[in-house]
Amino acid sequence: MKEEHRLPQPKDPLAEIPPLLLTWYDNNARILPWRDNPPPYRVWVSEIMLQQTRVEAVKPYFERFVSALPDVKALAEAPEEKLLKLWEGLGYYSRVKNMQKAAVILMERYGGELPSSREELSKLPGIGDYTSGSIASIAFNIPVPAVDGNVLRVISRVTASREDIVKPQVKKSVEAAVAKIVPERAGDFNQALMELGALVCLPNTAPLCSSCPLAGICRAYEQGIQGELPVRQKKAARRVEQKTVFLLVMDQKAALQKRPDKGLLGGMWEFPSAPGHLTLSQARSFLEEKGFCVQKLSALKPAKHIFSHVEWRMQGIYALVSSCGEGENLVWRSAEELKREVALPSAFEPFANLFYSLCG
Repeated sequence: MKEEHRLPQPKDPLAEIPPLLLTWYDNNARILPWRDNPPPYRVWVSEIMLQQTRVEAVKPYFERFVSALPDVKALAEAPEEKLLKLWEGLGYYSRVKNMQKAAVILMERYGGELPSSREELSKLPGIGDYTSGSIASIAFNIPVPAVDGNVLRVISRVTASREDIVKPQVKKSVEAAVAKIVPERAGDFNQALMELGALVCLPNTAPLCSSCPLAGICRAYEQGIQGELPVRQKKAARRVEQKTVFLLVMDQKAALQKRPDKGLLGGMWEFPSAPGHLTLSQARSFLEEKGFCVQKLSALKPAKHIFSHVEWRMQGIYALVSSCGEGENLVWRSAEELKREVALPSAFEPFANLFYSLCG
């Protein structure tokens, strides 16, 4: 019988990632306040803060937050205004609200400690597949994957995959593939993958392939198609909303109102507003119809704020008033009180800064 000749099978590049990546990570990992064997609580706080927020932006917030609320018990018992004030400027406030809900559960069911099981972590509010994987691996060294946008990009390029990474089934397949190669140093490995995506295998610009420890096994680099990957379905255009924001001032205090509990910026404080861009004449009529006695009115510099699915284009109007009219839903705060006590979404920062300059 003739001996059958088989062509050599191509190596799976994913299997070669761990040693190359961990060697690189040991020499290039950033020094961050939540690294170096931190308690699980600090890992949790950092991972929630890092969702949709840059590392450099998170650093000062993290230190301030864990100093004020050093453990699960302190987080569970924190007054909401203090909690939101500590988060002010980070955005996506539902993240910290869910953290507090989870902290209450941890106090009731787990003695104030985070469980090490990914399955148990996933049951807590605000903790999904990625966050549960990152906490389990980094805090407890459980060998599970933690796949975020950085990891999806790295794996897509290493394997030269043209699968759409926005599709849930593609993410699940990547998680399954990464799960097979997670080494003993699970936490370091997951952080290294994310670090590579953040520092070398960059999005929206040319990746730094000459500095990449995986260049020798990267199929996209070999084929010269790294700039084409990953494939990502285009997002729908953001909805544009025009609104007029009122800086209402009476006796050196500005009017604030609470947004509805559900929806965008749910339950947060804001300056009063009206839909559309009002002229000064329209604004005066609008305020007088609500019973305000307007002493002075002037237009402010327009401002814009972009959320993930909506863009606010804001016309600002300063109104000095001597009576508060329909003010039963308004509260009035001085500049010092606003700075010290109130968590104001960053969308309104231009108007808050003007108020500080006028009445601070």
